[in-house]
Amino acid sequence: MSTTQPLIIDVHGHYTTAPKALENWRNQQIAAFSGAGQQPIVADLKISDDELRESIELNQLAKMKERGSDITIFSPRASFMAHHIGDFQVSATWAAICNELCHRVSTLFPVHFIGAAMLPQSPGADPKTCIAELEKCVREYGFVGINLNPDPSGGHWTSPPLTDRHWYPIYEKMVEYDIPAMIHVSTSCNSCFHTTGAHYLNADTTAFMQCIQGDLFKDFPTLKFLIPHGGGAVPYHWGRFRGLAQEMKKPLLQEHLLKNIFFDTCVYHQPGIDLLTKVIPVENILFASEMIGAVRGIDPETGHYFDDTKRYVQATPNLSDAQRYQVFEGNARRVFSRLDIQLKARGL
Repeated sequence: MSTTQPLIIDVHGHYTTAPKALENWRNQQIAAFSGAGQQPIVADLKISDDELRESIELNQLAKMKERGSDITIFSPRASFMAHHIGDFQVSATWAAICNELCHRVSTLFPVHFIGAAMLPQSPGADPKTCIAELEKCVREYGFVGINLNPDPSGGHWTSPPLTDRHWYPIYEKMVEYDIPAMIHVSTSCNSCFHTTGAHYLNADTTAFMQCIQGDLFKDFPTLKFLIPHGGGAVPYHWGRFRGLAQEMKKPLLQEHLLKNIFFDTCVYHQPGIDLLTKVIPVENILFASEMIGAVRGIDPETGHYFDDTKRYVQATPNLSDAQRYQVFEGNARRVFSRLDIQLKARGL
């Protein structure tokens, strides 16, 4: 890593390449909950360090080196969270397994990966039930953030809005630890909403609108949300959101939300990044790629991978070199304060 150039910090990475044994164990767990077979034992899941190394070295780490990124904030595979499956105990066991694997990856590759936690959410469960796993991941594993699913029902939206006091136990712990939450749904079990093409982007947009309607950040002025995938429809319809906030007699969005809400660059074409960086203030944009994620192929129009988002940030005419530093490094260190502490401890 160079000290004269910005660190390229990717704030949105998922363990999408975990060894097949993980999926096999999960399938057994799901089948057992449905009454087909015995519940698998956690100790029966055997994944060696060599298997973890191979799964990372041939995939995420190889692409990081090819594309010139340095650090990835790494969390369990989003579509595998599947909070709508089973009950709280099923989610708690599954979250613990997935978080431990991400911790092991960050231990094997400490220069390149730092963990963020999946929470053991379950439809209808009190968010307080998530606190123990959150605390463990921050205190024991050194994780720097969490993923928060605003719709554990998997596309049916049975939970209260993010501004409701229902969520406050998690927010209180986030503020205590000064960790942000990436607002990230999981697999859609509603056939009307394709998981990555609709449900994810719908959720991004929905979360932002919920925050407009409420006054959450009056109660939690230091709370931080990261809305992924470029904010869904938010940048494209910025005028609509400004106008709606005005009709609701809310403050200007800069005051109402933008001290607390941030957006990533998981937008997979140049015009999209150009729009994002033109509409959203640069201090609210964090570099991310979600590589080997929702869109894995090569764009026939460019000959490059769709999710090679560093190229778009470098090419956009809307950013100066100083602003690119903010997007690539500075904003991530500010929003993920525990990441900044760890990097400073390394002399970075």
